[in-house]
Amino acid sequence: MQLSRARVAIDGLGLMGGSLAAALRAQDACREVIGVARRESSLSMAMTLRMIHRGTTDLREGVSEADLVVLCTPVGDILAKLGVIGPWLKKGCVVLDVGSTKSAICQAMERLPEGVQPIGGHPMCGKEASGLSMAEPTLYRDRVFVLAPLERTAPEAVALAEELVRAIGARPLYLEPERHDRIVAAISHLPYLLAVTLVNSAEQLDRQDGDRQDAMLWALAASGFGDTSRVAASSIPMMADILHTNRAPILEAARVAQAELARMIDLLQEDDIEALLPLLSAARDRRRGMNR
Repeated sequence: MQLSRARVAIDGLGLMGGSLAAALRAQDACREVIGVARRESSLSMAMTLRMIHRGTTDLREGVSEADLVVLCTPVGDILAKLGVIGPWLKKGCVVLDVGSTKSAICQAMERLPEGVQPIGGHPMCGKEASGLSMAEPTLYRDRVFVLAPLERTAPEAVALAEELVRAIGARPLYLEPERHDRIVAAISHLPYLLAVTLVNSAEQLDRQDGDRQDAMLWALAASGFGDTSRVAASSIPMMADILHTNRAPILEAARVAQAELARMIDLLQEDDIEALLPLLSAARDRRRGMNR
């Protein structure tokens, strides 16, 4: 099936789902966009903003007519819904998700009925702020969108998922679930832990003299601190799901970071700035190379 003829049901009209719906409608990319949300107010806003053609708070109603279902809720909720939607889906329906971890979700997708076509997905984009009011049709533009087909996934289903990815302006990249999870543990989930550590460390340093707070610390926290700690403002329920479902790779990444920090602490303790300089230079060069 071509995307232009497909009914696309989007479960979850927050930042990711709302942006996906808005992008599909802006491009007139599919036959119909069906929004599924918990609150009528979200559906009303999505209709007013012309993000969806119609909507429902009934998950079964929303997915039963769809040719392509995209699950755009937190990972824990995606896992729960994969356990119930199978009997409601018509034969040949493609099920895609946008969750930030893939192994647990793809394992759950294996248990969908034989006639359903599952494929894991993860767009490498987002914001710290969540909710439909933050959605925008250009969110996915020029961003990598990871696709993780299962062995059972038919080529036609993969083609439909890729067509959707390209329709919203993203770039498809195929990865195995386990490899995806190892990579995002290093580049996404570990940075979240480090950002939380940075903010909490500053908070503790601000209270070195008992309960007294120095308002100047936070007044001086300018763009450098803000950029480095930005992801600490992410949704806690969303991040808790991610930490739980990708625990082993995140622990491995965190232990590597712990060792790196310990090495720099030792060099500072010894006042061995000459030995510290190559570490700083290597990090600077790698970071600068990301912008090329």
